[in-house]
Amino acid sequence: MAINLDQIITAIVAIVGVPVVLLGYVILGERIIERLPERVQTWFRPYFWALPAIGFATIFMIYPLLRTVVISFRNNADTTWVGFDNYAYFFTFPSTLISLRNSVLWLVFYSTFSVGLGLIIAILLDRVRYESIAKIAIFLPVPISAVAASIIWKFMFDYQSPGDPQTGTLNAVLGVFGKDPVAWLVNSTTNNAALIFVGIWTAVGFGMVIISASLKAISSEVLEAARIDGANEFQIVRLEVTQVMWPTITVVGTTMIINALKTFDIVYVLTNGAYDTDVIATQMFSQLSSAHYSRAAAVGVVLFIAIVPLLIVNIRRFQAQEELR
Repeated sequence: MAINLDQIITAIVAIVGVPVVLLGYVILGERIIERLPERVQTWFRPYFWALPAIGFATIFMIYPLLRTVVISFRNNADTTWVGFDNYAYFFTFPSTLISLRNSVLWLVFYSTFSVGLGLIIAILLDRVRYESIAKIAIFLPVPISAVAASIIWKFMFDYQSPGDPQTGTLNAVLGVFGKDPVAWLVNSTTNNAALIFVGIWTAVGFGMVIISASLKAISSEVLEAARIDGANEFQIVRLEVTQVMWPTITVVGTTMIINALKTFDIVYVLTNGAYDTDVIATQMFSQLSSAHYSRAAAVGVVLFIAIVPLLIVNIRRFQAQEELR
């Protein structure tokens, strides 16, 4: 295999050069700052330490984002401006509309069930004898990569023609009950639900653990007082538990919404977006694979715009918490 000299130089610069430059920046910078008046040191030092992070964010995040926005308004050869043509394509072409529809399905069902089941399981397993074992079992899918989880469920969903031995677990179970096998990943009535289910399977454990930690922080005396006042368990959960844990539920919900919007691995591995299972992220990848860079940029901008409101909500919530402190 031919050795690419440019790649070797790039690797050396990344592994050796960047740390050396940062170390020199810190040592020399601190020596210079120490010579400044105390008042100037107090004012300047936070900006000095934040500058490298700001620089990296600008180079690797802000500039690519701005460049993507620019490309989305250009033609595929990046030679002329085409206005909103790429966005018009996204919101009018049938395949892209299907990906938008599927992303909305992921947004609604993946987020709702991941948070809802995580909350229910955390409450049901709280303070029972087998709590640890049950939570470990439910949490097991979380460390598994999305690709590995998809491969596992690809075997589970495997389909063979009726009359042939069914190697897929779900269809084998259906055969036991005398039912015909189902092409889970091909049938348009089941494929999106099957993909979303895999996503939920990998995410419920995360929501359960975070919510459970918040649930443990609720004083048992508060719950006992509510029971003494005549509240049943459902009322305690609705009026006491969920109200106290609402900030935690919001954080978990926001995380799940972002995960739903950027879903790619599960869809790519199980169906590659075929059979009307495309989502926004796989649509962007397919546009890139077809060398339609400006259209892919437009899809990326649409995805970013969908996530921006969540970022604003989180920032405002963090600011409100800081003000309360």
